[in-house]
Amino acid sequence: MTRFDQKLARIRSGAYTRSDFIIADAKDSDMGPSMTWSGPLRAKDGTATRNRTRPEWLDQIQAVIEQDVVDIMLTSISNLEALQERGAFRDSAVKPAIRANDTTDIWVMRGATYVRQPSRPFRTASLSRVTTGTPAPAPGAPLVGTDLGLYSVTFNNDLDADCMSLQAFSDFRADAAANNFKYFLEVFNPNVDTGIDADILPHYINDCILRCLAGVTKADRPQFLKIAYNGPAALEELASYDPSLVVGVLGGGAGTTRDCYELLAQAERYGARVALFGRKINLAESPLDMVTHMRAVVSGDLAPSAAVKSYHAALGRQGIKPYRSLEDDDVVTEAALKHAQG
Repeated sequence: MTRFDQKLARIRSGAYTRSDFIIADAKDSDMGPSMTWSGPLRAKDGTATRNRTRPEWLDQIQAVIEQDVVDIMLTSISNLEALQERGAFRDSAVKPAIRANDTTDIWVMRGATYVRQPSRPFRTASLSRVTTGTPAPAPGAPLVGTDLGLYSVTFNNDLDADCMSLQAFSDFRADAAANNFKYFLEVFNPNVDTGIDADILPHYINDCILRCLAGVTKADRPQFLKIAYNGPAALEELASYDPSLVVGVLGGGAGTTRDCYELLAQAERYGARVALFGRKINLAESPLDMVTHMRAVVSGDLAPSAAVKSYHAALGRQGIKPYRSLEDDDVVTEAALKHAQG
């Protein structure tokens, strides 16, 4: 069992402590924005003239795996394959996971306008290939890749689009069952105007999540959820409704360092047990130091503001120029976080 499996078992048994909080690094951006989201190759003085190449991106992923602080490393299938060829997961306690679908609301390539239309389901990934390496289900075949992936759905209060997404989700669950594949369910906030009042929208999303899982047996349910943090009330409502459903939060935009740590602290306080952050790690001045301080915050060793100060001290010791001054980086800028700061 990986560390993720052990933590999830304790969370589900009701024996959760803050040391069981699951952190995932979401480095699957080549499935959406593609080339630009490997992030800038940043010098210590803060300058960057180009984005990372794929080999440099793989180096960054491998460094986080070897640091052994995160519990899940989420990548595309192609990058998982490349990392396994490097031996990156050999004898590692970090659980590999793949993005199992790539809906149109993450197609934010340069010049594209797909994200301004209601999300449509789409899936590139072959589950049989990632599990057994074969083009068709092979009962009893050894696991060669991973048996865990992310499946995403976006509800837009659009009958045709949402029905299409739910049918694709049903088809995916059947494919997952045939390949002994587990998944966690990402539910994005709507990517177009829904006509729903902003105060009601987080609860609409909660209702959609529970409604789409009500007809799903335990064997086919997600390992956990990945959702946007829409404030304490919505998160607490969802997390407390069904203790068997483990709730996680996604990171969203890069924001300030305080935004990152504040999101972790608030999410844990109001019932989340998992955090899956992409840009908040990848675009940090020092991704490894960012991850170290994320763990300190969710474990209760550092308050968010103290973690910002400690992070900046770590940058200073390495001669790394921060994006912002300490004063500016210790400011909460994301609206959902402002009314419940710790």
